[in-house]
Amino acid sequence: MTRTRLLATPTTACLALALTLLAGPRASAADPHAAPGGNFDLSVWELQEPVGSPGHPTTIPSSRLQGADGYQDAYFYTDTRDGAMTFWAPEKGVTTPNSHYARSELREMNRDGSAADWALSGSHRMSATLRVVSVTENVCVGQIHLGSGGSSTKPLLELYYRANGDIVLGTENSPAGGQTTHPVGHVAVGKTWSYTIAVSGGNTIDLTVNGTTTHYGIPSSFQQYKQYFKAGSYNQSSSESTTAGARVAFYGLTLKHG
Repeated sequence: MTRTRLLATPTTACLALALTLLAGPRASAADPHAAPGGNFDLSVWELQEPVGSPGHPTTIPSSRLQGADGYQDAYFYTDTRDGAMTFWAPEKGVTTPNSHYARSELREMNRDGSAADWALSGSHRMSATLRVVSVTENVCVGQIHLGSGGSSTKPLLELYYRANGDIVLGTENSPAGGQTTHPVGHVAVGKTWSYTIAVSGGNTIDLTVNGTTTHYGIPSSFQQYKQYFKAGSYNQSSSESTTAGARVAFYGLTLKHG
């Protein structure tokens, strides 16, 4: 019996390799024709977009984000080339009262629709696979933000990606403000990478970027506050341009509390 082997042509093989390198493992399982809610569990997220009235950005509740026919628009959508959940934040856009920068960003929620607001005790983890498609200067792609417990509107931490490819963690010095930055990696623009932002023991930040983990102590002044995760494209520069900005594509995004 003669057996026929099907061999990929050089062109086909190169294309397959290019897509793998470009999109990472999440894209192969994503439906590029579904809204982000068809590929990701958005039952525990609310979306904030850079539109609305001054000081009051539009928010989209979890109920509208979920499912293959869920919400998407020019600021939050599925990339039809690879299935990535994509966030676009222009330099000019509606901002919150406490920020000068526009964002297209998910805010953690509970499954019952209430705002997530968890204590530092226990273990809390957000993991993502992503690539920064474009950025003018600097974009925050993940946060732990202060919730209830006081008057501060600061984050506990922010993970930044800079236009030169540097990945930098910013840890807040106290609820009153002041941030210390820590270089944690380097990835070229457009390349896929991964991070895990976690809290353990009630007093330690555990950050993993592309398999390398570093640890940072949490000052005692934060203990009175509860927290929540954020992820997406929180642009860190502003101008009058609506065409320049930060576009971030996610291929994986998961949460775990224990």
